[in-house]
Amino acid sequence: MWDTALAYFYEAANLGSMRLASEKIGVAVSSISRQIGQLEAKLGSTLIEPGRRSIRLTDAGRLVFEFHRRQLADKESLLNQLKELSEVKTGHVVLAIGEGFIGNAFARTIEQFQQRNPGIAVTVQSCASTEIVRMVLEDEVHIGMILHVTDEPKIRTRLSVEQPLTVLCSPDHPAAKLGSVTLADLAEYVLCLPPKGFRIRAALAAAERRARVMLEPMVVTSSIQMMRDMARAGRVVTVLPRISALTELDEGSLVARPLRDEELEHSTVSLIHRLGRQLDGAPARLLSLLENNLKTWSPQPPALETASGRGGGEPVA
Repeated sequence: MWDTALAYFYEAANLGSMRLASEKIGVAVSSISRQIGQLEAKLGSTLIEPGRRSIRLTDAGRLVFEFHRRQLADKESLLNQLKELSEVKTGHVVLAIGEGFIGNAFARTIEQFQQRNPGIAVTVQSCASTEIVRMVLEDEVHIGMILHVTDEPKIRTRLSVEQPLTVLCSPDHPAAKLGSVTLADLAEYVLCLPPKGFRIRAALAAAERRARVMLEPMVVTSSIQMMRDMARAGRVVTVLPRISALTELDEGSLVARPLRDEELEHSTVSLIHRLGRQLDGAPARLLSLLENNLKTWSPQPPALETASGRGGGEPVA
């Protein structure tokens, strides 16, 4: 009863209603309600606030919810370790990366990983940094890659390296002739930028307020490929981390110029996972590969590389 009741409670709490849990699990709402009631009786604590249409957990409910989430993560870790012992090279790694990191360098990393681990499936989701942090906290993904250092206490920052936002343009664009680009310079050009909900736009908005300049992009797109292509075509400039265009920069179809703003010059890329979640097997191998490659993509040595949550401590080997 204990395991079933915990599972039903977890799904109901995670989805926000017993009806949704019923649809996912395939059992009647009354069965889920009865199991949760028996669990509350066994624990001697009310887990769900009464009298609400949607589920809201009590303090005790949150403790039980986190307990079962840790159980699920520990079970996954155990299965990964057992697979490693039996040399079964199968499994699945899920990671979420920020909007500015999709490029050939990242694609080559995934290809490199799968060449070494041909039986491992990889799912990559690209979304805003706030959504990535949420997904990491809720164990929807093993690893996150974001364009800043989060102060969320339940997140472990495994590695953080400097990756300044840069102005990308064709070699023939007037911006290419500048040693660095100010916000005022940028405002004079035809811009292609990501939507306002993206971390890059949030960072630029803060810089605009500091410089008292307003950027008005003529093209707004969530596609990093389109941003690169439009900049390469010659008329447009865009703003992305160097990591997004390493191939184009190496071949010379794009050039990068520093964006002159003290905070933007020290922006970082961070690899994160949930504090307390043990990554073993395939997730650990992919995390290690990402760490090594991220150091080579960075224009400077790692800004932060720690064994604990948010900086300080001894470096990770």
